[in-house]
Amino acid sequence: MKAIYVNRFGGPEVLEVIETTVPLIAPNQVLIQVAAVSVNFADIKARLGKYHGKGNPPFIPGLDVAGIVESVGNSVTNVKVGDRVIAFPANGSYSEYCVADDKLTYVIPDNVSFDIAAACPVVSVTSYNLLSQSANVKKGEIVAIHSASGGIGTTAIQIAKVLGAKMIIGTVGSDEKFATAKSAGADAVLNYNTESMEQRILELTNGQGADVILDSIGGKIFEESLKYLAPFGRIVCFGSSLGESGVVKTNDLHKTCRSVLGYSLGTQLKARPEALAQPVSDVLKLIENKELKIVISKKFKLNEAAEAHKWIESRNSVGKVLLIP
Repeated sequence: MKAIYVNRFGGPEVLEVIETTVPLIAPNQVLIQVAAVSVNFADIKARLGKYHGKGNPPFIPGLDVAGIVESVGNSVTNVKVGDRVIAFPANGSYSEYCVADDKLTYVIPDNVSFDIAAACPVVSVTSYNLLSQSANVKKGEIVAIHSASGGIGTTAIQIAKVLGAKMIIGTVGSDEKFATAKSAGADAVLNYNTESMEQRILELTNGQGADVILDSIGGKIFEESLKYLAPFGRIVCFGSSLGESGVVKTNDLHKTCRSVLGYSLGTQLKARPEALAQPVSDVLKLIENKELKIVISKKFKLNEAAEAHKWIESRNSVGKVLLIP
């Protein structure tokens, strides 16, 4: 089979197409013929050696996959050969075949295409857990979402609406991305590079601020976010695309009853994989019922993985990017 390997840390050029053997499965694992793979920002961090969920090269990138079950281990009971599934693979998914543990493999509804299925696992489960579990969004609250035009951003906007948020404010890095965040359902969209987020969000909320903020940027954006986080508000950090850590003063938290929380899907996959079954089921129902639309902006062939990474790193991408074997 063909697979993309990272043989050394570095730029997109280190993604190499290699012919290798189809992997073997353990009794509790599933072999999947890959139909489509999503490209996540974590894949880029892994390629650079900055993602905590991956070890040293060589490795195959890829956190999620959609495809058809080719074979199952002796102890597998939840899926069978021929099932259409999504999964969080054990050792990457940029390949024609991949392996996943049975408890991280899920049958998809018949009316959900492989493209949509491949685009959904990381962004939809992350968004759902950020909002419903970490932030515990309540009906009528105001939610601000940074990087609102990306895969998680456009998904989180929709899930926040489903969970009852009364106002959703999206922030983006360029005016060209306004339309994507708006079309996902954001009530207002702001440019964090050209506008004062504190001033604009306090204006939009009549001085109240946001009850929930989702931050994948970190650094100065995180620090500014604390200035417009409402009393009793929660900011959930789930990345640091700036490559910088933000600083918080504990005095700014206890006197206002505000919380700073962290979430990592990679950590949950390793430490509490069984806890993902219900969120996956919930988001698949939302997709099946057309309550959640996954935005796919671009598709590349598997051997164009380097070009896909370049496109995401250009900061011009919106929604999800796929690789198709």
